[in-house]
Amino acid sequence: MSSGIQEELSCPVCRDIFRDPVVLSCSHSFCRNCLKRWWRKKEIRQCPVCKSASKKKNPPCNLVLKNLCENFLLETNQSASAESESLCGLHSEKLKLFCLDHQEPACLICRDSKTHSNHRFRPIDEAAQDHRKELQISLKPLQDKLKAFERVKGNFVQTAEHIKVQAFHAKRQIKEQFKKLHQFLQEEEEARITALREEEEEKSASMSEMIAALSREIASLSETIRATEEELRARDIAFLQNYKAAVSRVQQCPQLDDPQLVSGALIDVAKHLGNLTYNVWNKMKKMVSYSPVILDPNTAESHLSISEDLTSVSLGERQQLPDNPERFDGYPIVLGSECFDSGTHSWDVEVGDSPNWLVGVAEESTKRKGQTDFKCRLWAVWFSKGSYFIRSPLDSSSFHPKKKLQRIRVCLDWKSGKLSFSDPDINIYTFTHTFTQKLFPFVYTKNELPLKILPRVSHDSADSDSEGDHDQGGETVNGILDDDDDVIHDVDDDDDDDDD
Repeated sequence: MSSGIQEELSCPVCRDIFRDPVVLSCSHSFCRNCLKRWWRKKEIRQCPVCKSASKKKNPPCNLVLKNLCENFLLETNQSASAESESLCGLHSEKLKLFCLDHQEPACLICRDSKTHSNHRFRPIDEAAQDHRKELQISLKPLQDKLKAFERVKGNFVQTAEHIKVQAFHAKRQIKEQFKKLHQFLQEEEEARITALREEEEEKSASMSEMIAALSREIASLSETIRATEEELRARDIAFLQNYKAAVSRVQQCPQLDDPQLVSGALIDVAKHLGNLTYNVWNKMKKMVSYSPVILDPNTAESHLSISEDLTSVSLGERQQLPDNPERFDGYPIVLGSECFDSGTHSWDVEVGDSPNWLVGVAEESTKRKGQTDFKCRLWAVWFSKGSYFIRSPLDSSSFHPKKKLQRIRVCLDWKSGKLSFSDPDINIYTFTHTFTQKLFPFVYTKNELPLKILPRVSHDSADSDSEGDHDQGGETVNGILDDDDDVIHDVDDDDDDDDD
């Protein structure tokens, strides 16, 4: 079959596989160089096969035939190469066996040679099948690693895109905030310039009136003086005849006191410029607020939505967010942007009518991936299914406030080891514990109603701890009583798990 194909793909002139074949009008094909050499020996350009005249000096290339020839040559070379590879390099025999000791193909003569004395052999196909399985087993970890790398790369790509989105939104918010500040400063500048201009106009008008009145007095005096001086220069008879009138004119002229500049005539520069920047800054404080805790969106579970000012959180639709190490993925939690390992700190969280939430602090070592030991690493107030609980790493207890809590205040004295929870009216719990790790403020919510970190305002001191301390694994808990004076009681952690 190969011989027949080769004959079909051979040039009638050189009897070799076509090279750059051209086709004549009579449909016969030849190598381009073979046809040119043939025509150089002939007076008329004729077909070497059928002798018909060719009208074209440069016949077109036979592309179909050219592709067939190139493919045939490629397959022939590959077959020859494969045939040479399947022969033993020492004995030129077919490689039918595989030496398990040398881990190499061998022919029948190799099997009986000294080189392979007492060696184990397998047929080529069996050895190939066994080694393919071994290689596939060895390849599996690499394939798994490749898939893992591809997943990580996908997360990296998503992270790079998220970085651009974060930068875009942060830039927009920065511009909006500074636009408000610029607008405030511009309005404040215009107001102060207006006040200065109004004072200038008022005091300039007053001075103009005083100058005009004084000018009229000067004109009147000048006229009296001029007339009197003319009488003084007259002859004696004329002077004496007009003397009484001149004296009367002089005496009738009012004897005014010398005019004085009134107090407060100048612009009150001190009022406009004194402590100018401080007064503007002090006024600016009324339009800004300070939050003692800022939520970190990079830690928020993907169902949580964080407000633009990073002080409010609510549960919503799942978002496509990078799986960065800081982010929780097992609980709807977000941490504060700063952790505490010294000093005293307090913040208020407005829980409102949200039916399911936790508010408190969590240790830095808390695992953030999967539903692991999060609830074992926190101190918090918890509200779920209409009941209130206090959570700590060692215990879970319920309590019954006399009214529904709308706001939770968290006060942490890290050095003294005191952590208290309260609302504006009552103290809920105070823990005494020796903290050894940094603590993060956290908020947990499973509802669309937002939980908000309230801005810093002045507060009265918290109510003193109530009596009735009792030991809870080394921690002192000060609780409140319900309407029936029933003491707080422990609850089964299963209630917690069911809510999860």
